[in-house]
Amino acid sequence: MRQIPVDTANATVMVAKAPQLKVKDRRTGEIAIDKDGVTLMTVEVMFSTPGEVEILKLTVPQPGVSEDLTMGTPVALTGLVASAWENEFNGQKRHGIAFRAVAVTSLAAGASKPQAA
Repeated sequence: MRQIPVDTANATVMVAKAPQLKVKDRRTGEIAIDKDGVTLMTVEVMFSTPGEVEILKLTVPQPGVSEDLTMGTPVALTGLVASAWENEFNGQKRHGIAFRAVAVTSLAAGASKPQAA
């Protein structure tokens, strides 16, 4: 699947919802892990560029998430990419764009840095 880099240079980014463990299967509660066995997190951010504001739901490896992310915390996004997806469930086709980042780092004074992977 093609990954398209997202330019964040002219964006203001803040946490919209505190990080949560990414759930792979809602029925079983199974937590998502990547191909390297690292636990994945979901972080919702407000992504603001001149003239447009969107809420993006990002998938981020747990070691790349600052510990002190709360609603309204300004953050930097490292390695943000977008990937188109499509699937069929119960005969209905669905599609969208998935966002993934290597790290979400707090820009607040005194913030802790994410742990190295």
